[in-house]
Amino acid sequence: MNGQQHEQVSPRQKITAGPIDRNYVYRVMTVFGIGTIFLLMIGTIWFAGHVLLVIFASILFAVLLNGASNRLTKKMPLPRTLSLIAVLLLIVIVFGLVGYFLGPQVVEQVDPLISTIPSSLQRLREYLEQYAWTKEIIQSVPPAGEIISNLFGMLSQARVVFTGTLGTIANIAIILFIGIYLAAQPQVYINGFLKAVPKKSRRRGKEVFEELGMTLELWLFGKLVSMVVVGVTTAVGLTLLGVPLAVTLGVIAGLFEFVPYLGPILAGIPAVLMAFSDGPDTALYTLFLFIGIQTGESYLLAPLVERRMVSLPPALTISMQVLFAVPFGLLGIALATPLTAVLFVLIAMLYVQDVLDDPVKTPSELHEKSD
Repeated sequence: MNGQQHEQVSPRQKITAGPIDRNYVYRVMTVFGIGTIFLLMIGTIWFAGHVLLVIFASILFAVLLNGASNRLTKKMPLPRTLSLIAVLLLIVIVFGLVGYFLGPQVVEQVDPLISTIPSSLQRLREYLEQYAWTKEIIQSVPPAGEIISNLFGMLSQARVVFTGTLGTIANIAIILFIGIYLAAQPQVYINGFLKAVPKKSRRRGKEVFEELGMTLELWLFGKLVSMVVVGVTTAVGLTLLGVPLAVTLGVIAGLFEFVPYLGPILAGIPAVLMAFSDGPDTALYTLFLFIGIQTGESYLLAPLVERRMVSLPPALTISMQVLFAVPFGLLGIALATPLTAVLFVLIAMLYVQDVLDDPVKTPSELHEKSD
C-alpha cells in the first residue's frame, strides 16, 4: 500500500504537459502589449503633453476638413481637391465675416469684462453675507482677489502651449498646415503608419483608423451645431435681459459649449457675475436663462443632432476632463472629450472585440443603427 503511494508520487515518474492553448497565449500577449503601449503613452503624454495636444488639435482640424470636403463631394460633382479648397475658402469667409461684424465689439468688451468680474464677485459676496444661512459658507470662500488670481493661473496653464519657443502664431500655423496636409492626402499618412504594423493586422488597423475618423467627425459636426445654437441663443437672451457685454458672453458660451458638462458651467459664471452688476434679480434671471438653454439643448437640440453626434458616458468624459485639467489647464479640458472618444474606440475594437470576442457596437455602428 505504501509502495503504491510512493510510486504514485515518485519524482521519477514522467509528467507530460497538455497542449498549449495558443488563443490563451495570444490573449495574454495582446493584453501585455496593450498595457505596455498604454504605459508608454502615459509617459509620453507626461513629458511631451503640450506638443501632443497641438498635434491632436491638428488632427481634429484635418478630420473636420476631410469630413466637410467628403460631404461636399457627395453632393456636388467636384474633385476631392477642389472640394477641400472650397471648404477652406468657406471657412475663411465665415471667420472673416464674423471677425468683421463681431470682432471689434468683442475686443472692446473684453477689458470691461475682466475689470468688472472682481467687483461683481465682491458685490455678490457682500450680498450673500446678509443672510445667516449663507454667511458661514461665504466666509469659508477665499476672497475675490484670490479667486481671480487662481483663475488667471489656470488660464496661464492653457497658454503654455501658445507661449513656448515658437509662440502663438507659429503654433496656430502648425495646426493649420498639418491639418490641411493631413486632410489633403489622409490615405498616404494612414498607409505609411500601417506599414509599421504586421501584414496580418493591417486590415484591422485600417478598420480602426476608419472608425476613429468617423467617430471624431460625427462628434465634431454635432458639437459645432450645438456651439452655434447655444452661442446665438445666449447672446440674444442676455441682450433681452439687458445684461452688459451680451455679445462677448454669448461668444464665450458658444466656445465653452465645445466642452461638455463643465463648459456651460464655466461660461455661466461670468455671465451671472456681469448680470449681478445690474442687481440680484438680473443675475437670477440670467441663471434661469442658462439653465433653460442647457435644458433645451439636452432635450430638444440633442435629439435633433443625435444622429450626427457620438454619445460618450458622462462619468468617463468628466473624469477625463478632470484628469487632463491638472497638467494642461483649459486646453486639456477642451481636448479631453475627443481624446476620450479615441480611447473609447481603441478599447472597444482592440480589446473588447479582438481580445474578449465581444461583438460590442462601435460609435459609427450605433450611428448607422440610429439612422
